Amino acid sequence: MDVSIVHSFFLIFAGAAVVASIALYTRQPMILAYIALGVLLGPSALSLIDEPKLMDEMSHIGIIFLLFLLGLDMQPSHLINMLKKASWVALASSIAFAALGYLVSTAFGYTQTESIIVGLAMMFSSTIVCIKLLPTTVLHHKHTGELVVGLLLLQDIIAIAVLLVLYSIGSSEDTSDFMRYAKPVLGLPILVGGAFLFVKYVLLKLIAKFDRFHEYIFLVSIGWCLAMAVAAETAGLSAEMGAFIAGVALATSPISQYIATNLKPLRDFFLILFFFSIGASFNLALLGTVIVPAIVLAVSALLIKPTVFRYLLKGLKEDKSTSWEVGFRLGQVSEFSLLIAYLAASIGLIGVEASHVIQATAILSFALSTYVVILNYPNPIAISDRLRKD
Repeated sequence: MDVSIVHSFFLIFAGAAVVASIALYTRQPMILAYIALGVLLGPSALSLIDEPKLMDEMSHIGIIFLLFLLGLDMQPSHLINMLKKASWVALASSIAFAALGYLVSTAFGYTQTESIIVGLAMMFSSTIVCIKLLPTTVLHHKHTGELVVGLLLLQDIIAIAVLLVLYSIGSSEDTSDFMRYAKPVLGLPILVGGAFLFVKYVLLKLIAKFDRFHEYIFLVSIGWCLAMAVAAETAGLSAEMGAFIAGVALATSPISQYIATNLKPLRDFFLILFFFSIGASFNLALLGTVIVPAIVLAVSALLIKPTVFRYLLKGLKEDKSTSWEVGFRLGQVSEFSLLIAYLAASIGLIGVEASHVIQATAILSFALSTYVVILNYPNPIAISDRLRKD
């Protein structure tokens, strides 16, 4: 087993180094290179990686660290104001995108249930792609970053509610159904309150006492992040939400930016695994069947999502350029869409083909949206020196 994991890691990271070099020489986004590598090495092509499930589970840690670092950049007062301000925009836009997915799927002959699931999958934008393409300066100092993050968080809350409903459909026990709904409602305020109290009375005192030992701060930060992720899962929430709460609870401390800087390489390590696992999990045998509806859905998302956000944000008195930028940054489908596809297929709500339509749409939308952002807006992986900002 150890040899298999080492061999898999060698193929992934040596391969990632090669494709990243090619991507940089040809001025292509590295995110897409990692997904392409996953398709190439995965079960559907060369089949050199035979443990995509393991890779997928490990890559999930990258998402957790990404949300933790995002939380470290968000002052609680600013975050609360933004969530209040943007809540109706997130809800209205989600309904519009669900209708888009439903209508397109129905037009391609999918069943009512499958069309509804595809619609639900179209509701959300990718936290990983959006945050990966936001420069740190935009996160820290720009209103645009606050808007993007606020909308993503509200979408994540809606996505968790959708997943809870799907879980309840897949469960046959009434008690279990009730607990799936009750636990998050009770757990969220307890988790938030407990996090801020623990940081104030325990964590910051420990860090202040041993701040000379950089290794200690590194270990405590990782432990805190993962502890909150596990606590959130226990409370019926997502691990990502727990990690984000862990970061926000630390955001008011001067140590937060030191932690954020030191954890970025660890985050990138696991995010490479995440994008690789997306490609590796896709079944190429179904590509011919799903490619046309996936292209239509992905292009529709890229065209309609920015337009919807442009006019909804106009209601918040946002200026035109900010509204368009937020819309294009949120113009893809989410990693939550992949979870919805996997879960709905596993409980028999949709067929394998419909599940792969959602997966293909997510991959294509990641690609199209990434190209639009790196060619037009400031981001850390821009092709143009003028737009490249970390």
